[in-house]
Amino acid sequence: MYQLETESPDDLWEVEALYDTCFAPGRELLSSYRLREGVEKVSDLCLIARDEGGVLAAAIRFWPIRIGEDRHRALLLGPIAVHPTRQGEGLGGMLMTEAMAEAVKLGWERVMLVGDEPYYSRFGFEKLHHVEMPPPTNPDRVLGAALHPGAWDGVAGLVHKDD
Repeated sequence: MYQLETESPDDLWEVEALYDTCFAPGRELLSSYRLREGVEKVSDLCLIARDEGGVLAAAIRFWPIRIGEDRHRALLLGPIAVHPTRQGEGLGGMLMTEAMAEAVKLGWERVMLVGDEPYYSRFGFEKLHHVEMPPPTNPDRVLGAALHPGAWDGVAGLVHKDD
């Protein structure tokens, strides 16, 4: 049994330690991190999962971004991490499902991420052919999910930091 909570400022170092455990050194050099620098995360959507003993098992964060010349608003999902000893228990899927349902309630229309389509397609993500992440990003890994029908229609161009 896991307890889902909104990430609080007190959780910062524990969550960062989880990300360090789950991702390769130098993760902050990825293009998605440049879109997060100096931008406040969407705190209401940043969730953590703790086990019965209060140990952090998983975390997910979302960041506001803008896309194209029309500056369409979207959420950038990531990072999402599950501690290696807890993988395969469905925690990542639970965090994604809960956070995306909350994003709908908060009025967000679209979410994107950089990841593996075979995994993320079960959550409604598909390749975004007209949206470009800053380099170096493999365009085949740029995925989006519409939180409302047609939310990605007409959205194209380079992804920018939120203002």
